[in-house]
Amino acid sequence: MELGVQYFRTLARYNAWANIRLYDACAQLSDTDRRRDRKAFFGSIHGTLNHLLAGDRIWMGRIQHREHGVTRLDEILFDDFEELRTARTAEDRGILTYADGLAAEDMLTILEYQSFTAGVGKTPLPLILGHMFNHQTHHRGQAHAMLSQTGMTPPSLDLLFYLREMEDAASTA
Repeated sequence: MELGVQYFRTLARYNAWANIRLYDACAQLSDTDRRRDRKAFFGSIHGTLNHLLAGDRIWMGRIQHREHGVTRLDEILFDDFEELRTARTAEDRGILTYADGLAAEDMLTILEYQSFTAGVGKTPLPLILGHMFNHQTHHRGQAHAMLSQTGMTPPSLDLLFYLREMEDAASTA
C-alpha cells in the first residue's frame, strides 16, 4: 500500500482544524438548537458530534490495541456540550500524536479487530486510517448541513481551505 505517513499526518491536522471550526460554530447555538431532532442519521447536531467522537474512540482503541469504552454507535458520551468539546479536543490531540509517530513500516500492518456488527475484521492500516478520516468528513458534513438549517452560515471545512490557510500561515511566519 503506497499511502505515506505524511498523508495521514496531514489528514490528522486537517481533522483537528475542521473540528475546531465546527465546534466554534456549534457553540454559537443554544443547547436546544444543538439537540433539536433534524432527521439526520444521529438525530441532532449533538447526537452527530457524539457519534464522531465515539467513532474515533473506537478506531483509535482498535488501532492502539486498547479498550475504547464505547458500547453503541449512537451512544451519548457527553451530555454537556463543553465537556464534549473538551473530549473532542483531547481525542484530536491523541490522533495527532499517533499520526506523528507513524513510520513507513506501519503502513504494512494488517489490523485485526472486532466489529460491532460484522464479526472479526482484518484490514490494512492505511485503509483503516483512510476510513477513520473519511468517516469524520462524512459526519461533519451532516453537522454542517444541520447548521444550515438553523439559519447560521456554517464555516468552510474543505481540505483545500485548510491547506491554503496553512500555506498563508507559513508564508507570513
